[in-house]
Amino acid sequence: QLRIHIGAALNVGLTREEIIEAILHASVYAGFPRALNATFVAREVFTERDAAD
Repeated sequence: QLRIHIGAALNVGLTREEIIEAILHASVYAGFPRALNATFVAREVFTERDAAD
């Protein structure tokens, strides 16, 4: 589900930096391990986008 939301965020114009900042901001509420996992998912999505381009 997170992959879909990150992809949608990129589609509507958010930058990669903004997405990572939002994840880091959420770490205070969701916990650092979950935010770290979300960061890894975001990097995978970014890599897939780069490969597709």
